[in-house]
Amino acid sequence: MERYTTILPSVLILLLQTDAPVAPAVGSNAFVEMLSNSGPVALAVLVVLAVASIYSWTLIFSKMSGFKKATQQSRRFLRVFRKATRLQEIAAATAEYQPSPLAAVFDEVYEAYKRQTGGYGPPRNITPLERAAQTASSEALTRLEQRLTWLATIASTSTFVGLFGTVMGVVDAFHGLGAAGSATLRAVAPGISEALITTAAGIFVAVPAGVAYNQFTARLRVFASGIDDFARELLNSLEEIPQRGAAAVGAGRVPDGRNPDPRNPEREA
Repeated sequence: MERYTTILPSVLILLLQTDAPVAPAVGSNAFVEMLSNSGPVALAVLVVLAVASIYSWTLIFSKMSGFKKATQQSRRFLRVFRKATRLQEIAAATAEYQPSPLAAVFDEVYEAYKRQTGGYGPPRNITPLERAAQTASSEALTRLEQRLTWLATIASTSTFVGLFGTVMGVVDAFHGLGAAGSATLRAVAPGISEALITTAAGIFVAVPAGVAYNQFTARLRVFASGIDDFARELLNSLEEIPQRGAAAVGAGRVPDGRNPDPRNPEREA
């Protein structure tokens, strides 16, 4: 019992020497107070992170809208492509499905097809059409990937920007400790608050950008697979034109009962 009575006064003296201020109310007032006590370096770091966050969220919403339109228009264009009986009908409808990468691939392949045949008859060489399909696929994916690397850059650098603010906050804390000449909470509190704020801000900016970049990258792989499948289907359809034309000429009539027209080959749905 005597031991406790000798320890308690010592503990009370140590608590009084810390000279700790009254804790502010938790909420927006405490956050505003921490910002007002922050130094110029911490404020500059927070401004940079705020700009990065605004830009990343703008990109996220823009890409979400663009990918949604591309998916919807690709499904519609694919239905039109499979229902049409002539390439000319599909070419006339591609202007209505411009957000779709499939429409862009069809336009490039159809232009190469027209340069070979004038727009009618079987293709003389399928190799240029395959190259046109590959080029159009690459260009379509490049348009979908536009500005997407900024999300990866923001996700990878925001934490380091916040870490820079953390380091400078710790430096300010040690500077205040040295200036005060005693280890008090009042001397180190401003620097520690700067370090914690910038660290939290860096994480807040980096995490959404990183998650969005990974999700959009997965969506791009789906787009690439769909474009490749459509390109193969289109090229197969063009390769089948000579077989259908020869069968129609041998029969003397086309499937719908009309005389065969070599300038307008039929295309199956």
